[in-house]
Amino acid sequence: MASIVERGKSVCVVYQYTNEQGSRKQKWESFPNKEAAIKRKKEIEYKESIGKFTVPSCKTLKELLTEYVQIHGKTKWALTTYSNNVGLIDNYIIPILGRWKLTDIKPRVLERYYQQLQRTPAAHRMTDPKYSVRYIQIPTIQKIHKLLNSTFNQAVKWGLLESNPVSRTEMPTYKKAERAIWDANTLIHVNEICDDIRLKLCINLAFSCSLRMGEMLGLTWDCVDISEESIKNETAYVYVKKELQRVSKTAYQELEHKNVIAVFPEGKGGSQSLLVLKTPKTESSMRKVFLPDTVAKMLADHKKEQDRVREMFGDEYTDYNLVFASYKGTPVESAKINASFAQLIREHNLPKVVFHSLRHSSITYKLKLSGGDIKSVQGDSGHAEAKMVVDQYSHILDDNRKKTARLMEEAFYQQKGFKDLQSKNAEQSAETSPKGLTPEIMEKLQKNPELLEMLFKLAELIESKS
Repeated sequence: MASIVERGKSVCVVYQYTNEQGSRKQKWESFPNKEAAIKRKKEIEYKESIGKFTVPSCKTLKELLTEYVQIHGKTKWALTTYSNNVGLIDNYIIPILGRWKLTDIKPRVLERYYQQLQRTPAAHRMTDPKYSVRYIQIPTIQKIHKLLNSTFNQAVKWGLLESNPVSRTEMPTYKKAERAIWDANTLIHVNEICDDIRLKLCINLAFSCSLRMGEMLGLTWDCVDISEESIKNETAYVYVKKELQRVSKTAYQELEHKNVIAVFPEGKGGSQSLLVLKTPKTESSMRKVFLPDTVAKMLADHKKEQDRVREMFGDEYTDYNLVFASYKGTPVESAKINASFAQLIREHNLPKVVFHSLRHSSITYKLKLSGGDIKSVQGDSGHAEAKMVVDQYSHILDDNRKKTARLMEEAFYQQKGFKDLQSKNAEQSAETSPKGLTPEIMEKLQKNPELLEMLFKLAELIESKS
């Protein structure tokens, strides 16, 4: 059994184990807070109960990464995260740093390693001649840095190291390219010219509901409310709680089918991956998103057509209850939607964007239309934290802040009617507005008494000094 002991600013999990020589030893693992310690205590006790608990005892980075994947990765990572991180470890970390002793890995070593990676050919498909990127790019190095940082943090918690060298290592910098998105006029034009009914519905769902591709293709009809009553009352919605994803068979087996709801039959020839329906990676991704009436009616028409196809094909139709299905009921994969989307762009000479950019267009316009209401937009987008919305869309919020500055300019600095405003407000007279204040500005000020009071005080201060 493990116990929890508070020591200074950290919380420790303490447990007994038997070493390779058969002696009983005590192990202390440190955590930044009690919640993390409780999770580790439960993990230790559970693995002890099923006979799978091992004590971290690593000397080289390869040993640490192996232990980290087994203890932390299989517990915390989703299927795709597992595949991606194991790929980074096998291709880029172990071949170069795997044999290094943990105590010899310093910030200087890691910074030289990051420089070396920039001259290292990228693995797998990225080395194919049809791809322009031949070497490891900085975004990939940033992922490696994040993975190493998490790994060494765990090594500190396990008592293998005194401190984390990755946290003191400088990363190569680069200027992130601004995402290209379609503006409102382009989206309206696309709705006029798109003849592919399924693609048109996909475009409008992704834009109106801020959906990721996997979330959209994983929608099932039991998570959609498009009844006549709901559409009439403007309460039609989709509920996101599943996603369609292609995952590696290795990750599927290693993580023991983690979060998988259903596995779809493989095509001819087999492959190294499986098409699955799974729960989202985070709880925040599970959400209800209300539908605009037009999109709700598009879905209703799509349902009628799908019912007609199901009846026509009879026993040949395998019903998985998917909103987006082939004429035989099987799932529609993202590659097909992406191919149709790219064809639409080519044929009509539209601005070149990827399908995922529709989600960014959606969030951008929702922030603008809501006046920067981050929490409501976060509720639609499924971001884990409001900070993620702020970090990615700060330019939109800057626009709102500029409008606020413009309001201050128009309402205060370009006129001298605040004394009149104060007296008229006291008399509760709204017959006329003070000079320089438009009805729109007055309405905004009346809804914000704190701002109004602040402006009164500023007016008095300036007048006293004039």
